Amino acid sequence: MLIFVAAERRELEGLLVHVDEITRPDWPVDFARLGRLNGAPVLMVANGPGANLAGGAVDVVREHAMRKNERPDGLVSLGFCGGLDPALCAFDIFVAREVIGAGPALPPASSLPFKTGRLLSMDRVVSTVSEKAELREMADAIEMEAAAVAARARDWMIPFYAVRVVTDTCDESFPLDFNQMRADDGRFSRAKILTAALRKPASVVPELIKLNKRTKRAAQALGDFLADARF
Repeated sequence: MLIFVAAERRELEGLLVHVDEITRPDWPVDFARLGRLNGAPVLMVANGPGANLAGGAVDVVREHAMRKNERPDGLVSLGFCGGLDPALCAFDIFVAREVIGAGPALPPASSLPFKTGRLLSMDRVVSTVSEKAELREMADAIEMEAAAVAARARDWMIPFYAVRVVTDTCDESFPLDFNQMRADDGRFSRAKILTAALRKPASVVPELIKLNKRTKRAAQALGDFLADARF
């Protein structure tokens, strides 16, 4: 079984349309589904953004796998990422060859195009063009969960992959500081986002609508790539 680990369900929406025989395990995570992708068993799980929540999701999966004496075929950290390399465009598929500080990642085979490079995993949202420029020398793309998933794969001694889709490029900033939009448990608070948007509706709301449309398209591109990929 291949395990796909995301932060949010919406990152899995594009993959879900390719999965058959979907069932819902009763596990203490935000989202979990079992099914078959191209005839092979898969598990899709999401538990919120950041290292603690992503790592916790893998821990839950491992506990249940050990009860059944099952050994997964691999862990795939997937979802959205920000581009640091100017060559990365919105909706590009980015396959990490290395997660900074967490070691190498394996590339899947695919007939679809993708770009590759170094992935930086930080437990915060990099929101501005200036922040991205400061991090450019370290990596080509940035996200929040891959390092924690990579560490679990290493401990479990199973293959690790990191496959992302670019939602924001190096020359784009977010309309809000999403680090301020997180609840105490690390998850993004819809109430905080709505409150912040209503303070500047003319400027923030259109940008959030644009971002929502972009993430939907990005999730579809990611799902299509993963359905084609061979791990």
